[in-house]
Amino acid sequence: MVFGTHNLARAPELLRLAASGGPVVEILDAPAPEGDGGSAAALGAVRELPYVAWVTIQTGCDNSCAFCIVPQVRGPEVSRPPDELVGEVGALAGSGVTEVTLLGQNVNSYGRDITRRRPLFAELLRSVGAVEGIRRVRFTSPHPKDLRPETIAAMAETPEVCPHLHLPLQSGSDRILTAMRRGYTAERYLERLAAARSAVRDLAVTTDIIVGFPGETEDDFEATLEVAAAAGYDSAYTFIFSPRPGTRAAALEDRFVPAEVVADRFERLRVVVERSALARHEARVGRVEEVLVEGPSKRDPAVVAGRTGQNKLVHFAPVPGRPVGAGSYALVEVTGAAPHHLRGDLIEVTAAPRHKVRIPLAVTAG
Repeated sequence: MVFGTHNLARAPELLRLAASGGPVVEILDAPAPEGDGGSAAALGAVRELPYVAWVTIQTGCDNSCAFCIVPQVRGPEVSRPPDELVGEVGALAGSGVTEVTLLGQNVNSYGRDITRRRPLFAELLRSVGAVEGIRRVRFTSPHPKDLRPETIAAMAETPEVCPHLHLPLQSGSDRILTAMRRGYTAERYLERLAAARSAVRDLAVTTDIIVGFPGETEDDFEATLEVAAAAGYDSAYTFIFSPRPGTRAAALEDRFVPAEVVADRFERLRVVVERSALARHEARVGRVEEVLVEGPSKRDPAVVAGRTGQNKLVHFAPVPGRPVGAGSYALVEVTGAAPHHLRGDLIEVTAAPRHKVRIPLAVTAG
């Protein structure tokens, strides 16, 4: 079976056709009309857990980052209609979902293909936050060059929008940012980050950083360390440059940075990021945080794990006689901190799960 990115939603049907009738080839030059199985809407929300959902608001990308293959394989940006999205979130809330994450390659340019007159992403944040039953709204990933004041205002003024901003830096060197075709400077990035922190109370900021982009010098990397330290991230996804066939960066083989140099830089960046992460986590000790409970910790089933509005992982011990089910909300007092998580004590459960919980029944022979 051979198919393209514009009809991904038809994959199950195409598989059935291929299984019953031999080879199937279906490649479209543009998204199929609504109702024909080619739209993002046809994919539906992703629900790995019954109380949270990931909703695709946009497919494709209009940017041309040198390291990214998305524009070539997924095409230009295509936004789903706002009313359709709000309706989908409403249906999810009706089934017990309390937290949604809005997904797009560049979410804060959402709606640019629908109209150029209105900041639709900011309006979408407000509309989704107003859906009855939704307690938390997240989104990923925005592009720094498109982080508009309207979006920051919507985050600050909509209580349901989580105080967490994932803002990819990629590099702190203006020379490398230009080579990456990112469309901003380090100074401009920090200005927009400062604007967001000034407006959104208790904002947590995470990022993406690439180490070893072709041509990166020691001075370039030192600039990245300086920006990372100045930004004071809560955490960061750090990546070693990996060439993607078909991208501009993959063709720069003569400028690839030696592996041993990249490894050294990667470790130095980790130290800077974890230093700021630990400092920010230690500043939360003694505070009371509301967490969305995920259930037993994967590493230690004896403790319960949950996430704060800032998307910080919190481990706390259950209290005998006070069950805390997955999907519930609870107040936890933070008692300890590490670079990647917090520790705390349960105070009280503030909201029970809204989704249906299946209870296994023991059946015995009569």
